[in-house]
Amino acid sequence: MAPRNQLNPPPLRKITDFKSKLVGGGARSNLFEVVLSFPTIATPNSDVLDKSRFLVKSAAVPASQINSIDVAFRGRTLKVAGDRSFESWTITVINDSDFSIRSAMENWMNKINNVSSNTGEINPASYTADAYVYQLDRNGKTLRAYRFYDLFPTAIASMPLSYDTDTIQEFTVEMQVLYWEAYVGNSELAGGVDIN
Repeated sequence: MAPRNQLNPPPLRKITDFKSKLVGGGARSNLFEVVLSFPTIATPNSDVLDKSRFLVKSAAVPASQINSIDVAFRGRTLKVAGDRSFESWTITVINDSDFSIRSAMENWMNKINNVSSNTGEINPASYTADAYVYQLDRNGKTLRAYRFYDLFPTAIASMPLSYDTDTIQEFTVEMQVLYWEAYVGNSELAGGVDIN
């Protein structure tokens, strides 16, 4: 390994070198599938679960963050690794004319906190569920799977209505996540859900 202060000029890189490193032609943002599940207290019909595989039009591979702790020492600051935190996860859903996914999400939130009585489920195990994101290859195989553990919705976005638009409605759902794990391919650890 070269010393830190030694700077070597990089070798000449060619487009063919780049091509050889871009495995599979690169991962595509539009090749994915989201699989939702719901807790027992808010289980929708199976049609909703099947629809979610098609109507969740955008999501995200989760961000990863380890917070740092600053420790002062004689005028300098030492950065020490702290706790890991998990950001909220947002999906965008295409709304069909029976409002099935939106209704299921609204019902889930209502079980957590009822709109009229301000009461709801208090046991997190009862109102949380898991979800999966599958990053797909152009040949339909799963490149990577992400499992979100113990999530629940905290915000369902509004859907604007207007005479001036001619589009299909969409809405976003923000969910809180306890933690997530990533798996290579269609791993059994990713819930055993085989989408191929």
